[in-house]
Amino acid sequence: MQKTLPVLALVLLLAPGLSAPVLSQEHTLGGSVASLLDFAKGKNPEYAAMRYEADAADERVNPAGALPDPKFRTELRDLTRMGEQSATLSPSRVGSTKYLLMQDLPWYGKRDLKREIAVIDAEGAQGRARGTWAELAARIKSAHAQLYYVQRNEQLAREILDLMLRLEKIAQLRYAGGLAVQQDVIRAQIEQSGMRNELIALENERSQLRARINGLLARPAGARLAEADRLRPIPAAAKLDYDVLEERVRSRNPLIFVEEAKIRSAEKNRELTYKNRYPDFTLGLSPIQYQSAIKEWEVMVEINIPLQQSSRRAQERESDSMLLAARSRKDAAANQLLAELAENLSAIEAARRSEMLATTSLLPQAELTFNSALAAYENGKVDFATLLDAQRQIRQARQSQIKAQTEAQIRLAEIERIVGDDL
Repeated sequence: MQKTLPVLALVLLLAPGLSAPVLSQEHTLGGSVASLLDFAKGKNPEYAAMRYEADAADERVNPAGALPDPKFRTELRDLTRMGEQSATLSPSRVGSTKYLLMQDLPWYGKRDLKREIAVIDAEGAQGRARGTWAELAARIKSAHAQLYYVQRNEQLAREILDLMLRLEKIAQLRYAGGLAVQQDVIRAQIEQSGMRNELIALENERSQLRARINGLLARPAGARLAEADRLRPIPAAAKLDYDVLEERVRSRNPLIFVEEAKIRSAEKNRELTYKNRYPDFTLGLSPIQYQSAIKEWEVMVEINIPLQQSSRRAQERESDSMLLAARSRKDAAANQLLAELAENLSAIEAARRSEMLATTSLLPQAELTFNSALAAYENGKVDFATLLDAQRQIRQARQSQIKAQTEAQIRLAEIERIVGDDL
């Protein structure tokens, strides 16, 4: 028994260390956007599916440029040897046996074009994977910002509830001294009930946002998440210049990249379609066996004759139209993305100015008004309704500040989705 005690003690000492990484991850996941993005990159099944599809597209490149498999044919001729014997399938007993080895050869350049098309399609698959990640990252960033907004509002509501409890005590003291009416106490209690009801709604919204984030992370809906304790810094105004970001959108946006890949693929497809005007070949080599010996050799050349000109011209017109359609889709995507970029840049600037106004003007003025109203109420110079109005002004100012911060984060997430990279 005495020998087992040190072992048990060692196990007890090591047990917390064994679970520390798991507990650390559980307590830190969700505190910042970076932790959520790192987790989602390795766990989200939608993004994983797009990566696997991109890998599959890469594997199509080599087969696309390969020659077709050769073909082998055997012909047993004169099975009865001019009626001298019963029919047989033995190569050494029939009149002759012809072996034919054939290889199809496309017209010069067709294999290279097919390989180039496969390479471009693989690049497009990689672009679609990047686009999926950009969309997923934007959704995670927006959900995290909304969670931060709800948590800060919940914290603010609890602070206001504590303040109303203190105001109720002041009103009760004044009512007990005959300096205020009972209605002041009742109004304070009504305000508290309203705040508690709002807290219920905020808790429900917080649970929904956590379930949404866990869904994006491929975790159980009720899995724990750390409090969203900080937001990402908003880039400086110089980094949010439209002209600079426009160039980045045109060069790095995954959707535009995919549309450009479709254009290049359509161009190669058109070249391949026009090469169908020229014939393909089949070469064959044929040894002929008589009884037990090879006594003859033949060489065969087969060529297909492209006589169906109306069909080929229709295919060529189709390839021309598909190329024009791909170019039009790229222009439409670029126009839409740049319009969204301008919209979000305007919104993030408005959110920045709103936050500055709330921080430097509205909130200090509201706090000054409330402190003045509180002192005046204690001295009987203003009524309780004036004090409540001053308290509401503080709350509105702080809500405006939090809302502006959250709006800026959501708009930043959209801008980064459009650009295709973090700013």
